[in-house]
Amino acid sequence: IGHILINDEGQYNPPLFHKVILESGAPTSRAVRPYNAPIHEAQFADFLAETGCPPGLSAAETFRHLRAAPSEVVQRAQIAVFDNYNPSLRWAFQPVIDGDVIPRPPIESWRLDRWRKVLVMTGFNRNEGSIYISKQVSRSDEFTTFFADLLPLLSKEDVATIDALYPDPLTVADSPYREHLDGTGAQYRRLEIAYGQYAYVAPVRQTAELASRASPEPVYLYQWGLESSVLDRARHGENMYYGACEPAKTNISPAQKELCLTLNAYITSFIVAGDPNAVRGESSPDRPTWERYVPEDPKALVFGEENKELIGGEPGVPARLHPDTWARKESEFWWSKVDVSQQ
Repeated sequence: IGHILINDEGQYNPPLFHKVILESGAPTSRAVRPYNAPIHEAQFADFLAETGCPPGLSAAETFRHLRAAPSEVVQRAQIAVFDNYNPSLRWAFQPVIDGDVIPRPPIESWRLDRWRKVLVMTGFNRNEGSIYISKQVSRSDEFTTFFADLLPLLSKEDVATIDALYPDPLTVADSPYREHLDGTGAQYRRLEIAYGQYAYVAPVRQTAELASRASPEPVYLYQWGLESSVLDRARHGENMYYGACEPAKTNISPAQKELCLTLNAYITSFIVAGDPNAVRGESSPDRPTWERYVPEDPKALVFGEENKELIGGEPGVPARLHPDTWARKESEFWWSKVDVSQQ
């Protein structure tokens, strides 16, 4: 959806859509490189080898081979390639700058103001990286090597800045990432926070920042703060079960049901009226006003931050409007490095 949002190459009458809800990142999330970037070429070569494709074939011959291969062979090949790159999170089969759906680096589309001016609702979970990062990462050099491998165009100075931006729990006594959880390495919390902010938090916040500056249409930003477990905290994707009011969540407790109904009310009101506050409804009529994102005084609606009942604490209010300051400094650093992940 994000890539369609910033592709305004064609004229559509009527428009393809008039509002968007963006979740799980943004068009500028992670690496969006040219289709022929070295890592894509290497991954495609690995894929062809896994299918048994002879080397040196022309493009036409390669496609004939793939079309003739049994689907099971293709499936096994793509799983093998994905699994090989998964530990480093340099995922295969990612969006690429193809000149069609993604006509240019996404950050350039923002800079050129080439995007569809529509209403936007977007947000992030505070622990986006916890389900992706190895729980066993332990050494300080594993943290820095991870980013150097993930983004090889980072300079040594960039890597040193990242190292300082997220204080090392092994060397900094008051590091916020120092914790002792069974089955986890000393760098786990540090790396999952840093990766989540690079890959999801910063791009989402950047979408709100850029879209609200360039368009009169409102932008609404949320943060998901409900900690579902001590290990994963506010993990990636957890909010979707609440937005859909799934019985597995509504049946946990009255407070969890209230959180579900509150989130659902905002979403449905945005879908129906283009404003998360307009339709009060019966499920959450007294929910707080969700103010639009304003770059000069940014605010975000934070869901579940004060509710600790799933990790042994007390329930809290479903949502509260806050100044958008959480991880702001880190986000601004990652904004300055978007270009290195789109080359």
